[in-house]
Amino acid sequence: MSTSASPATINETYATRKSALPLPLLFGVTILTSACLLFLVQPLVSKLILPWFGGSAAVWITCMLFFQASLLLGYLYAHALARLFPLKWQVVIHSVLLVASLATLPILPNAKWQPNPGDDPTWLVLAVLAGCVGLPYTLLSATSPLLQNWYAAKRFGELPYRYFALSNAGSLLALLAYPVLVEPLFPGHQQAWMWSAAFGIFAMLCVSTALIASRTASSSPQADVVEENAPPLKAMTVFLWLALAACASVLLLTVTNLLTQNIAPMPLLWVLPLSIYLLSFILSFESSFWYRRILFIPLVLPALACFASASGTLENGEIKIIVPLMSLSLFVCCMACHGELARMKPAAGHLTAFYLCLAAGGALGGVLIALLAPHLFNGMYEYPIAFAGSAALLLFVFWRERATWKPFQLCMGLWLTAAAAALVLTAYSGDLLRRSMNVSIFAGRNFYGALRVDQFKDEQNLVIRQLNHGTITHGMQIMAVALHTSPTTYYGRNSGVGLAWRTLETAGPMRAGIIGLGAGTMAAYGRAGDWIRFYDINPLVFQIARNSFTYLKDSPAHIETTLGDARLVMQGQPPQNLDLLVVDAFSGDAIPVHLITAEACAMYWHHMKPGGVIAFHISNHYLDLAPIVAMNAKADHKQAWQIETDDEDKNEVYGATWILVSSNEAFFKNPLFKGQLTAIPIPKNLRPWTDDFSNLWQVLRFSD
Repeated sequence: MSTSASPATINETYATRKSALPLPLLFGVTILTSACLLFLVQPLVSKLILPWFGGSAAVWITCMLFFQASLLLGYLYAHALARLFPLKWQVVIHSVLLVASLATLPILPNAKWQPNPGDDPTWLVLAVLAGCVGLPYTLLSATSPLLQNWYAAKRFGELPYRYFALSNAGSLLALLAYPVLVEPLFPGHQQAWMWSAAFGIFAMLCVSTALIASRTASSSPQADVVEENAPPLKAMTVFLWLALAACASVLLLTVTNLLTQNIAPMPLLWVLPLSIYLLSFILSFESSFWYRRILFIPLVLPALACFASASGTLENGEIKIIVPLMSLSLFVCCMACHGELARMKPAAGHLTAFYLCLAAGGALGGVLIALLAPHLFNGMYEYPIAFAGSAALLLFVFWRERATWKPFQLCMGLWLTAAAAALVLTAYSGDLLRRSMNVSIFAGRNFYGALRVDQFKDEQNLVIRQLNHGTITHGMQIMAVALHTSPTTYYGRNSGVGLAWRTLETAGPMRAGIIGLGAGTMAAYGRAGDWIRFYDINPLVFQIARNSFTYLKDSPAHIETTLGDARLVMQGQPPQNLDLLVVDAFSGDAIPVHLITAEACAMYWHHMKPGGVIAFHISNHYLDLAPIVAMNAKADHKQAWQIETDDEDKNEVYGATWILVSSNEAFFKNPLFKGQLTAIPIPKNLRPWTDDFSNLWQVLRFSD
């Protein structure tokens, strides 16, 4: 029920709007600025803390959980402020908090939060982010819903949903700018100082906007005219807001997991899925023109089928095909979820409640993927659950509208067909996972990912045990008695590391350090009198290497194992006096960047004998890291040569790319290396990688 406005009210409304003509522009600039800062800081601070936690792809997923939770906290704060206080008090409270947040700048992480070896880093990642950027990020999160609410209050219920699209547009702009403009040009700590300065400017802008907005403000917590025509919310409506937002969030994190674990944990692949997610928000809420059910809904099931297939075979495709296909599929699914959300957007009186539900749904998705899945499942079971759940949710949304179906019989037939296809998809996705697990004798999972030990017979009828991290093989052993001590996969006797060991062992007993344990294959080279120390950050890998493989126990060498990130552990150790150091740490198919920076290499040489050799394993479908290693070698006055070998199927040896670095010229002149060494060209525009700067975009290869 509505009432007619009196002439006095009409005149007051007109006067207020006339005097506030610049207000929409000022609100828009403030919201756009907050959105840019909000999403610039995500890849920035995540990259700063990445080396502390082993360079794992899971770091970004955990960071995403923090950002989603902080967004929820910001929206909750905006909702409570709007409901409990008059506009003038809202302005005072928000302004005081903005000024107080300046004391937390600059946003440089504190090294005291570095994890202890063997600890689950999840809560530490959340803690370091809370201490570093928690208050500024929460206040930035609150800016858009709070200012939109103020706008609606001053404009007598006028819907400000285009500000939501503007906010997401600013977020998208910032995300795209980071890997293209910010990361390649500025070191990490400089980025943090620049962002901190920009936040200070934003705080002043936001306080000024708030003070202007508070003029001629209503004395009630929210203008009565905004509440007047807002119908009460239904429980089912709130549930669907939460469920659709959570569905899009789960799919975002699932795709991000697939890309970063199998390619590299780098900002480019962090921001690409998130940018697509935001683009769907922008289009859905900017105008009803962009979301067409008849276009997007029929494409959802094919898109989910693409995800299901890629979850088991991502490493076999070319990046120029796989990444666009995954991106397009994510866009279709997010448009469906966000488009349906936009169709359900409420009147202005429930504005902050609506945004609160969107943020809560996003955070719920983060909790499911980042917190619950690694502890509940020993494999990537959330993938088929996410795909099946997404289809079921959208089918339910349409089922609720069955009373409006015209013609009913045709619509019912289409719905039943879609439901049947969704069941087939669920069965297909589940069968992929079942088949992969059927050959497993062990499956386990923690912060660093899902590990699985498979046992099967090869083409020669030999029993094989294979360690997999996601879709990537990390070690293999032939279980036949005569062959179980043979080095396999990337470590064959004719591989780069095999030739290096065979050359060095002629001088006597060896001292070797191995960064990355895997199945313990390098122990196969050990002889009586040799000393080998393995480093690995993942405690589950030690359990698997000792219990599922026999390389460590069968080796006559003296074997030591050290739990923890090799960079952090070796920095605290006295010189190891090594003949050979093997840098072979992978997270999925991704090589942790902090293990190949200039500072890392300088620290490695501190542990080497004069004339010692460092062997870098850089086999990767998508990244060409050879120039980076060669550049570091040149800076350290060493020679660097690349050795690339082919598969040896009969010996279960894979083709591999190794780089050997040493100052010992006689080492490279050994007859074993004849015809094997390849020079490494260094591009002129390539900038040295340090702990404060790296740019994976420059070394990305678009086909294997």
